Amino acid sequence: MTQIDDCWNRIGVRGDASCEQLTLHIDCRNCPVHARAAAELLDRLQIDDIGDNLPEPAGENAEKQSQSAADLRSLLLFRIGEEWLALPTALLEEITEQRAIHRLPHRQNAVVLGITNIRGALVTCVSLAAMLGIGISNGEKRNEGNERHEQLRRLLIVRHNGQTTAFTADEVHGTLRVAASAWQAVPTTLTHAVGHFTHAVIHWNGRSVGLLDQGLLFHTLDRSLA
Repeated sequence: MTQIDDCWNRIGVRGDASCEQLTLHIDCRNCPVHARAAAELLDRLQIDDIGDNLPEPAGENAEKQSQSAADLRSLLLFRIGEEWLALPTALLEEITEQRAIHRLPHRQNAVVLGITNIRGALVTCVSLAAMLGIGISNGEKRNEGNERHEQLRRLLIVRHNGQTTAFTADEVHGTLRVAASAWQAVPTTLTHAVGHFTHAVIHWNGRSVGLLDQGLLFHTLDRSLA
C-alpha cells in the first residue's frame, strides 16, 4: 500500500514552512494536495476496517470474498437538513470550509446561489436543499447561530462531466463502502423531491441514507444553470 506523503508535517505549516505553495494557499488545509490526501485516507480507513474483519480466504471462500469486495461501492455520506444522503466518492474533488458566496446579478433562482472562489477558480454554488425540497426543522432554526452547528457545515466541491459545482452540507460523515446488494428500494412514503432524486436507500447507524441518482441530479443542475 502506497504511503501518503504528509508534506504538511515536513515543509508545511506544521513543519519548516519551506513549501513554495504556502505563498499561494496560506494554510495547508487550503491546498489540493492536503484535500486529496484526506479523501484518500478516509477511503483507506474504510478498506482497512473491512479487511481486518475478514477471515483468511481459502478455496471457494476466497472467490466469494473476492466477488464481495468487487461488489463494494465507495460513497460519500453527508447531511442536508434532517436528510442523510450519499453520492459516489469518485465525484468528490474537495471538502472545504464555508466561504463567501457572491450572488449572480439578474438571476432569481432558488437552486443557483452564486459563485465562490476555490483556489483562484470561480465555482458555481447550488442549493441541494432547494432542489431536493428539504426544509429546515425548528431545531435547526434555533441552532443557526450555534457555533458547533456552524463548525459542522462544509462546502463540498464535486465534478461531473467536466463541470465543477459546490454545495453546502450541514454535516459530512466521510466515506463508506457498501455492497450494492445491500441497497434497498426507495420507500413510496418519500413524497418530497428527495424521493424523486433517490434511486436506492441504505441503512447506516440506525438511519436511512438516500443514494442520489447522480445522472438525474446533475442533469437537473445543468438545466438550472442554463
